[in-house]
Amino acid sequence: MHSSEEGGPKRTARACDSCYKRKIKCDAAVPQCNWCSHHNLPCTFDRVIQRKRKTGNDGNRPKASRLSERISRIEQLLAENLIRDSSPAPPDPSETTNDYSTPGSSPSTVSSNPPQLSYSLGVHFAGRELGVISLLTGVPFLLPEGQAWIQSRTGQTIARNKLSPMPAPWEKERAQVNKNLLMSLANQNLFDPPDERVVRLYFEAYRSSAVFRRLFPVIDCDLFEETLQAAYQPQSGGSRETSSRACVTAFLAFVCRLPTVKELAQETPVDHEALAGKCQFLISQVLQEPATLDAFQTVTMMTLYELASGNMRVTNYLAAVAARQIFMLGANVTHHRTSPTSERSQKCQKQLRNLFWICYTLDKDVALRTGQPPVIIDENCDLTLPEGYTDRAYKDPEKDEHLLLEPIFPFDLRLSMIKSRTQSHLYSVSAMQKSDADLLKSIRELDDELEAWRLSIPLQWRPTMSFSQETSDPNMSMHSVMLRVNYYLLMSVIHQASSRCKAWMQGSGMMDGVSSSLALSVEASRSTLCYLGAAQDVLVEGVFWTLIFYPMSALLCIFCSILQNPLDPRSRDDLDHLKMASFMMAGFFSRNLPENEVEHLKMVAEFVTELKRLAECAIDKAWREQSGSLHLTS
Repeated sequence: MHSSEEGGPKRTARACDSCYKRKIKCDAAVPQCNWCSHHNLPCTFDRVIQRKRKTGNDGNRPKASRLSERISRIEQLLAENLIRDSSPAPPDPSETTNDYSTPGSSPSTVSSNPPQLSYSLGVHFAGRELGVISLLTGVPFLLPEGQAWIQSRTGQTIARNKLSPMPAPWEKERAQVNKNLLMSLANQNLFDPPDERVVRLYFEAYRSSAVFRRLFPVIDCDLFEETLQAAYQPQSGGSRETSSRACVTAFLAFVCRLPTVKELAQETPVDHEALAGKCQFLISQVLQEPATLDAFQTVTMMTLYELASGNMRVTNYLAAVAARQIFMLGANVTHHRTSPTSERSQKCQKQLRNLFWICYTLDKDVALRTGQPPVIIDENCDLTLPEGYTDRAYKDPEKDEHLLLEPIFPFDLRLSMIKSRTQSHLYSVSAMQKSDADLLKSIRELDDELEAWRLSIPLQWRPTMSFSQETSDPNMSMHSVMLRVNYYLLMSVIHQASSRCKAWMQGSGMMDGVSSSLALSVEASRSTLCYLGAAQDVLVEGVFWTLIFYPMSALLCIFCSILQNPLDPRSRDDLDHLKMASFMMAGFFSRNLPENEVEHLKMVAEFVTELKRLAECAIDKAWREQSGSLHLTS
């Protein structure tokens, strides 16, 4: 007991003076708590505790009020860190311990205006809230509790700019590049479409590629002929003309980056960054006009372009614009007409639905990547799958010619629907308030849905529940890569929600089930890294920004697992996964990266190296402590 006199009044303080001052959780161990023991500090409880009188309404405060207080606390911490980081003055030596930053490390370059969080997604692991996803940047922001936990497990100071980098390792910072591009375009007529000869060359390449027409049905080839005619007619200032020129520009920017036009891109190179800059201007003009199919196609193609470029901030904005166009044009529902309609009208309706499904899958994918809620709500949409979709999704079109031009979309539509329900049932504001029993019920139901989807996939394409270096996939291709990493990501996201259960702190009877659920999340993360390592020969060039999120998400989960259970027999193997990821980043992900993106890859490598270093420290520290404990008892 820490009380000054044996048999004295029972201590009411829950944290020692040191932990209370630093606002970190104290385990109240005797004779010293964990924090004081590892920092050779006196563990005292001498402060005066002032009891606050409870008001009659405190016990019945609405959950929204408590959430508001939590968000206010996060905003305050963000503001304090941003002000401290942007200050040119050297830090006070007495405050170095509180910052958990490496001495001499340079602060992140951030805005002096603190972000305002209207909603935040908590980052949990094994009952601990380590931080939040900043919705302005997509960056995982470590709370003091998260920093203190990592420091207590590793015995190392935390370089905040490495573990919470700005921007996130899976997001490309392009603000300065865009400014330079816009300045270079200042002397051009931004309404002029690209060279028609070049556009038609790439249009023919797209038209002749059945694979990419099926994956990315961003245009209807017959209707696009009308768009070309409108775009290259003499300027009249009409709205159709503006949206058509924007659509043609967006099409060329998007399609010139597809692997299928690699040879054409070498013979007839296109500056896709400059085209993207022009599109940003043209979209601002198009949005002042009524919604049209060309305008919808423009925004959809630019959303795909920015996602493939790693610019998640612009992807977010464009995805929201596309969502509004969906509802303006009625693409959220299937139009069943009893009276006959023209062939052109039928093509327009079919293309609107194709664009709807592309945007729907992108919306759910972006929500998981950023922690932000999706914009397209299922209840407002007709989610009836396209006719024959389940029959053709995994069939070889060369064996069935009638399937040759039927779309299958970038992601399996059924998997995107499960992504949507995962976000709604596990990570929405209302889901954050669920009891342990309700949360585990939702996890179980979503896991059942995911398994039913997996079993519905033909055996040759079906993802295995886990993947190791000893496992093989005879049907490995870029299509199977995207299928697997999305399946493993969803498995990890669903089961990692068990980290929010209060059972971690209470040690209740649900503990075994909660631990098993989290173990599935970690195993899915291992499978992601193993599969990407095995699939490096089939990855096409230019997929860095499309795929980088999947291994980074898996690495963070495995890193937390090592810190949680450093003496687990699998921790050493998991450390090898972190090491393998370093080679993965420097290997096939870096193939033919543009020079301006190689620098970003170095930042990713530094992030992974820091995770590996801290994980090694955690394992070494745990073994030293266990050896010391055995030595004392022997």
